[in-house]
Amino acid sequence: MNRTGPIEVVVADKSPLILNALEQIFSGDERFSLVANASDGERFLEAVDRLAFDVGVIGWVMPYLDGAGVLKAIASRPRAPRIVIYTGDPGPDLPRRAMLLGAAGFCSKREKPEILLSTVQAVAEGRMVFPFMDMSKPQTDPFASLTVRERDLFGSLAQGLTNAQIAKALGVSLNTVKFHLKNLYEKLGVSNRAQAVAYYMKWEPPR
Repeated sequence: MNRTGPIEVVVADKSPLILNALEQIFSGDERFSLVANASDGERFLEAVDRLAFDVGVIGWVMPYLDGAGVLKAIASRPRAPRIVIYTGDPGPDLPRRAMLLGAAGFCSKREKPEILLSTVQAVAEGRMVFPFMDMSKPQTDPFASLTVRERDLFGSLAQGLTNAQIAKALGVSLNTVKFHLKNLYEKLGVSNRAQAVAYYMKWEPPR
């Protein structure tokens, strides 16, 4: 795919700090033109409807509409931008899920900025960029990446306990529960408690 101008990009992430960093990264490279940014999936879709751009760089866990929801929503849109999922601590099957939902690329926030830029450039040129996945194997255990504490918390969550009840049951502070919940949601690729419980019911680990 031959290009005659900079790659036009729209970024979306729940974190203002990440959005600011992405703006600096793309604005500082003449290969790219940052068209807009969005703080959640719904605002990103508004940008898709209003603007013409090449690549969207979006988080997986976002308010109102997460990365999976965005991919599903743009699947039927004509001339939709190609999507790179940019996330912090993905579950082991997240790249596979993103690919199956139509993403064109995947990059961890743990990678250097240069890796993200090269991923976006490759995607704009029509290539797909994902970490190695053995597609011949069945989907891996979604609980494999969870710590013992996160597994305990997950089980308590599925029982319908509130954050305060979980903190009391596990003997930790409420802030610690919130911290572990954030990590848990990131690893599972979900946005909220209801989605996490639904995930647990689908993939309930062996006793």
